[in-house]
Amino acid sequence: MNAKFDIRSQFDNINVIIDQLILELKSEELIYSSYYHLPDISSSDETKSTDQILVTETSFNDAFSKCCDSFKDYFKKSELSGRVIKRHPGIIAIKSSTPDLLITRIKQINDAKNKFKNTIISLGNNDSRFEIVHNAIPNLITLCAYRNIHFENLSPYSIRFSWMNKHSIKLLSKFDALKMLDNSQIFGCSNKIDSQSWQELIHKEKLNVLSLKDNDKLRIRRPTRVSPQVNIRYDAKNRYHVSAALPFILINPNDDVKYGVLKNYAKPNKHPRKKENHYLIDRLYLEKK
Repeated sequence: MNAKFDIRSQFDNINVIIDQLILELKSEELIYSSYYHLPDISSSDETKSTDQILVTETSFNDAFSKCCDSFKDYFKKSELSGRVIKRHPGIIAIKSSTPDLLITRIKQINDAKNKFKNTIISLGNNDSRFEIVHNAIPNLITLCAYRNIHFENLSPYSIRFSWMNKHSIKLLSKFDALKMLDNSQIFGCSNKIDSQSWQELIHKEKLNVLSLKDNDKLRIRRPTRVSPQVNIRYDAKNRYHVSAALPFILINPNDDVKYGVLKNYAKPNKHPRKKENHYLIDRLYLEKK
């Protein structure tokens, strides 16, 4: 099958199933809903560090409408960043006489999204994937399309929000790191320093890596932007959290469930559990594993 046609067909199928889910949610009794609008990030601001995030809360019918719209928010807007993608923290709590139908529909959506992701990943390197996908579906942000919808049909004690600091981790060998530095040396220098200073910097970084044993394990542990998460708690030991990139759906909760709110984010002066990092190469966040 033609890759472009296959990708477009799978994407259209995801949209159809999401539309079905939204219709089914609208036919149920809404018990509670909240939605937290996060500031849009422009392309010019995507590399800036995040010291604070101001949250705008909406509730009930307005929140429910925004939550439903967010399930299909996966296209890049021209004025906004395509790297720092929009997140949609929220909750939809509904009373349903057919919970199994809703559960099946959500799983159907997630399965279709996972299949879509695997199809795109199988297309080859980043450049070939980008060309095929964006010819089939212009302006699609694939990471947004991949997002699963999280749900719960066992009533918890509480469902709350918090801010999560994560790292992007890549494992590599000594030889992988040297190859990466070779590419940096060949293909470009930082615009903050001149070419000669860049070459001297790369040379020093190479010496740091060359001093390692051949079997030493390395990793790049790069901090990513803070993001919201949903925390579901049953008791002190039975709890879990998931990403709040999309609204969380709670099916047939008890009346006494405690709902939390997503507060504004303020970067702490020093994280209480943060340890001092000793990187081999600071600019790459490269360290021994």
